[in-house]
Amino acid sequence: MAEEIKKQTALGDVAARQLAIATRTVPQMITITPRWLTHLLSWIPVESGVYRLNKVKDANSVEVDCSARDERVLPETYVDYIENPREYNLSAVNTVLDVHTRVSDLYSKPYNQISEQLRLIIETIKERQESELINNKEYGLLHSIVPSQRITTRTGAPTPDDLDELITKVWKEPGFFLTHPLAIAAFGRECTRRGVPPPTTSLFGSQFLTWRGIPLIPSDKVFVENGKSKIILLRTGEIRQGVVGLYQPGLPGEQSPGLSVRFMGINHQAIASYLVSLYCSLAVLVDDAIAVLDEVETGKYHEYNFK
Repeated sequence: MAEEIKKQTALGDVAARQLAIATRTVPQMITITPRWLTHLLSWIPVESGVYRLNKVKDANSVEVDCSARDERVLPETYVDYIENPREYNLSAVNTVLDVHTRVSDLYSKPYNQISEQLRLIIETIKERQESELINNKEYGLLHSIVPSQRITTRTGAPTPDDLDELITKVWKEPGFFLTHPLAIAAFGRECTRRGVPPPTTSLFGSQFLTWRGIPLIPSDKVFVENGKSKIILLRTGEIRQGVVGLYQPGLPGEQSPGLSVRFMGINHQAIASYLVSLYCSLAVLVDDAIAVLDEVETGKYHEYNFK
């Protein structure tokens, strides 16, 4: 017997949706991260685009006297300076955004096309900024560490003993560890195995593991290569003789410190162009402001026997 064809008795979903207004989101981008490093650094404005790092030539040559109650001759001394100090030039991260005026005129409701394009471009530039602050061969953190401030893991996986030794390298007011999330997870596993799970602390509304009270800050810009990464420990701030970020203030079209957006005009194809620029650098004021734990294995796991 042939099946009866059911007659639709009410308006269907597909047709009804033609009259409905969909709730839209702004464009999402998976590469956007919290960029904790830029939040935690102290930033110094560099008016002329050059930051000169002056230093004591030989601190041990400065003589002082803890005098007893006598009339001994006091030492005469002075502090000498390095004659050719290092100068840091600000580095630029640039791009040009092109938007067809037809697109921006016709398709900017409910979200402005130019604003959303600029927002995503700026996010990408700031991601690149964090990567440069860590990996740039001229001024990045990993290329600013002297040999005496580099240590290697004892067994491959990062252990509490390894991080304790790293703290001895930056013992003057250490600020935070910086490493890949996989390295933090590896450290957590080693702590769990030893029965010393690391406590957590709240920063910027998020929870972070800590060791000896020092937070472990995640960044995917500390790369993992062949299953190995690095853990950096640093002290920040000019007053503490630590690590400082550098930026150019007062830029035309400034959107945030060191970041500017400038309209470049419309060409004969009706394309509007915007120059997006970010100027920044980084300086390590003294050698013991930063240290690194090398050869950190991120893939070591343990089996537990529960009886």
